[in-house]
Amino acid sequence: MSFGDVYKSVLKEYPDVMSVEEVSKALGVSDKTVYRLLRENKIEHILMGRKYRIPKAHLLSYLRLYSN
Repeated sequence: MSFGDVYKSVLKEYPDVMSVEEVSKALGVSDKTVYRLLRENKIEHILMGRKYRIPKAHLLSYLRLYSN
């Protein structure tokens, strides 16, 4: 499955900037796992106050980098 296919089939329904809960649902992992990935800077993100926001483009970059 190409990244275009992933975007079209999985991520298209999500907003361009996603919350931790949306990322965890899209990846099929727990919120705790997403928080760990963010703290380890494996997924680029924006910290707005105390809330993480993850642009969809950064999530796709993470998937491309760590899918091997």
